[in-house]
Amino acid sequence: MRKKIGFISDTHGGIDETLRALEVLKDCETIYHLGDVLYHGPRNALPVDYNPKDLAAYLKERDNIIYVRGNCDSDVDQMVTDKDLTNKMRVLDINGLKTMLIHGYEETEFARLEYAKDSGIKMIVTGHTHIKVLDVKDGVILLNPGSTTIPKDGIASVAMMDDKKIKLINIYTEEVLKEIEY
Repeated sequence: MRKKIGFISDTHGGIDETLRALEVLKDCETIYHLGDVLYHGPRNALPVDYNPKDLAAYLKERDNIIYVRGNCDSDVDQMVTDKDLTNKMRVLDINGLKTMLIHGYEETEFARLEYAKDSGIKMIVTGHTHIKVLDVKDGVILLNPGSTTIPKDGIASVAMMDDKKIKLINIYTEEVLKEIEY
């Protein structure tokens, strides 16, 4: 049986939305955070519930979240969360799919897709744009869970992988916004 896996990104220090998102993903064995954990960044408005200090303390106690570094993450974020935020990219087997996890700010989608095809990667999971994506292109699954805190497409969201399906989920209504079988 495949594991229930969660994906979250671009929390940007918003504690209420992050806690709500993690509640939606509470049954997931592992959660992958695609970066931009604590700092809101100079291009984003300050989140209403911006509280990076308390969010860092909460995340420090969680042992089932694996991170990739985003463009707003820093060494001090790693220090206060006591989590590894050094990896800009991870390639892992997730439920039988060779998967690339990357924030996605230094390269184009085309470059990621070419790398994936050359490397036998079957799924690319990104963050950065704050816009959710769930699609298949050239035989590679493209997933961006969107942003929990500053969604640029209007709906705060996460993604979940289970039972041969990947789903994008609204964190407030828990409505499945889109799903595909893999």
